[in-house]
Amino acid sequence: MRSISEEEIHDFHRDGAVILKEILSDEWIDMLTAGLEYSELHPDGMSSGVNAPLRIDQFPASHSPDLKAFIENSPVAEIVGRVLNAPVRFYMDQMFYKPAGMITPSAWHQDTCYYNVDGHQLIRAWVCADPAPRNVSLEVVRGSHLWNVTYRPPVGLDPRSNPEAAAQLEKDFVDGKILIGRDAHEKWTYFDSFLDDSLPELPSIDAERESFDILGWDYEPGDVILFHGHILHSALGGVELAHPRRSHASLWAGPDVHYLRRRSQAIPDPLALYDHNPKDGQQLSEFPDVFPVAWAPAT
Repeated sequence: MRSISEEEIHDFHRDGAVILKEILSDEWIDMLTAGLEYSELHPDGMSSGVNAPLRIDQFPASHSPDLKAFIENSPVAEIVGRVLNAPVRFYMDQMFYKPAGMITPSAWHQDTCYYNVDGHQLIRAWVCADPAPRNVSLEVVRGSHLWNVTYRPPVGLDPRSNPEAAAQLEKDFVDGKILIGRDAHEKWTYFDSFLDDSLPELPSIDAERESFDILGWDYEPGDVILFHGHILHSALGGVELAHPRRSHASLWAGPDVHYLRRRSQAIPDPLALYDHNPKDGQQLSEFPDVFPVAWAPAT
C-alpha cells in the first residue's frame, strides 16, 4: 500500500469524499473479484434486485470467504483509519452487481438514514473489480456531509399507502423496538421499511444539477473511493458498458460512532448485535466482540 498524502486527507475532510488512486495491489483486486463472483452465484436472504438487473447484497462477507478475507486482510481498514487518524471498526458491507449491458443508475441518497448508527466518523470505502468510467461511477454533492441534516431515504413503503401498518410501526418505535429485526437476515427487501415522513425529502439533484457542486471520478481497479456516511451520493448509469460493474462498499466506524435507533431504518443491524440489546448513545466500542478494532494508529 502506498502512503496517503496530506492533500488527499485534507480533500476528504473538506469535500466529504476522495479517490485514492492506485492504492490496492492486484492481489487484493483478484480476491475482491473472486468474492463478488461467489456472492453473485450464491444469493441469500439479503440479496435484493432493486431495479433489475442491478442486484444489491447486504453483508455479503458473512458468506463469501474471499470478501471476508478482503475485509480482514486488505489495507482498506488501514486506509480508512489513516484518513481519520483514529482506530476503526468494521460495521457492514454491501455488493452492487451490475452486469454488462445497460447500466442501471442508483438514486441519490444518504447512507446515515438507513442504519441504526450515527456519528461523524462513519466512512464508506468503495472498491470495484472493473473499470468504472465517470458515467457509471460514483458521484457526490461536495460538502453535503457538513449540512447537518438527515434526509428521508428513497426506499420503503409510503405510510399513506398502509396507514394501519404505519401506525403499528410508530407504536413499535415508541415502545423501544428495533424496526428491522434479526429475522431480516433470513429474508429482507428495501420495502420492509416505511418512509419516515418526519424527515425532509431529498433535494431534486438530477433536476437541478447546475445548482449543486457535484464531484465524480473515472475509477480503475486498485483505486479506493472514500466517502462520508452523511454525504449525498449516487451512481450514474443509463449507458451501455461492455463489461460488468461489480463493486463492494464496506462501512467503517471511528470512535465517535454510536448506536441510534431510527424510524427510517432500512438495513438490519449486524446479526451479532441483536444479542446485546443496544441502547441509544452506546458507542460501538462497547460491543468489542461484534466490532473489534480493525486498525489503529501506532501509539
